[in-house]
Amino acid sequence: MAEIVGGGRPVNDAERRVITYLRDHAPAEWLLLHNVEVPRGEDVFEVDLLVLTGHALVVVDVKGTRGRIEVSGSRWFPPRREAYGSPVTKLRGTARALKGLLVSKATQLERVYVDSLVVLTSPDAKLIDPAGRDVVNVTDLPGLIPTLSDVTRVRRGCSPDIRPYLTAILDALNQTVRRSTAPPRFGNWEVEEQLGGDAKVTEYRAFNATLPGSETVLLRVYQADPLADHQWRAAERQRIANAYQTLTRIPPHPCVVRSRDFFAIDDESRFVLVLDDVHGETLQLSLGRGVRLSVIQDLLRGLAHAHAHGVIHRALTPACVLVTDDGHAVLTGFDYAKPGPRDFTVAHELSNVLDAHYVAPECQDRSDRMSAASDVYAAGVIAYQLLTGQLPTSADAHGPDVPEVVQRMLDHSPAKRPTAAESLEALQGMQQVSRLRRLVRRIVSGP
Repeated sequence: MAEIVGGGRPVNDAERRVITYLRDHAPAEWLLLHNVEVPRGEDVFEVDLLVLTGHALVVVDVKGTRGRIEVSGSRWFPPRREAYGSPVTKLRGTARALKGLLVSKATQLERVYVDSLVVLTSPDAKLIDPAGRDVVNVTDLPGLIPTLSDVTRVRRGCSPDIRPYLTAILDALNQTVRRSTAPPRFGNWEVEEQLGGDAKVTEYRAFNATLPGSETVLLRVYQADPLADHQWRAAERQRIANAYQTLTRIPPHPCVVRSRDFFAIDDESRFVLVLDDVHGETLQLSLGRGVRLSVIQDLLRGLAHAHAHGVIHRALTPACVLVTDDGHAVLTGFDYAKPGPRDFTVAHELSNVLDAHYVAPECQDRSDRMSAASDVYAAGVIAYQLLTGQLPTSADAHGPDVPEVVQRMLDHSPAKRPTAAESLEALQGMQQVSRLRRLVRRIVSGP
């Protein structure tokens, strides 16, 4: 069992898998240092793993890229993804920089060979390198320890036994490398702040790393199991992509959150949904504060717009509504929505996430019956709760503070409920009548 001597936090499952594998299977005399930064002038090189074997210091880069990877020139071309620069070329440069730093701390370390190795962790990953320039520095997980153990990789002029230099190497590393402090980065989005989350999804506020100071976005980062079988991963990918696929069906609207992008981390251990950053708080936190009628109207505007384009929300609660500082409401939370007819469903997942208080009577035990009418019922519950400060029951769903249209939204019969558009129209009409009455009272009372 190799010894882990320190480092930062692994950023994905692929890195964790390699670190664990080496810890559990590598020779006991090997030392591991993971997730560190190597400074070079004003630049900083991020290193996934440093392995100190008996004959070399190896800089390791972990890639979870799946499938057949074609190498052409200095670029890698994976399936179903954009090409990217060869990690081998970059890693060789990092190894040279690290060697220079070591020698600058102790000249005898000129004899230490600093190797570089890219590890492909996906079982189906295959590198196709016709020119043969990169393949010598690439291995898979089963081949990792044999490759690291290969003394013939040590170049002429370097020592095949670096144990006499071990103390000097560790001292030099201690003076040069540091635990990675770089903020998480997903694609081109650099995290500014972690907003919350759970075991399945984490939310971040992030900005475009190419344009620091630009507007921020919201990232929803979904956990996935990259080691599951093909059928399971396909189903998981469909479930996670549901919100993005749904939102692409809905044209832009000020009362519906807008999606920007959706992509996978290279080993598909995480998927990232990029959304507009609505600066506000969930309606859940505003319950009991006397929310304005305009918030309910915005909720119905967003719901009516979604329904008009064939989208059923299916999991509407106050937590799915964001309210900005100026009182504008935006509908979110489309993870379990239904974007019209399709050849798969995520309805079976609803029982794990639904709040029974907002589920229409006809859907209490049948989530597959969710419809536009059940969305209206959930909106009615939210409206009732905002107006009265409590959840409706069969006995108290009426009262002076509850408009007649909200009562109809809560009807036990789906056919008797108004649509979201009709509910909005009724509330707007009620608001116009209220304004007219106030105007008449001012005229009658005089100056």
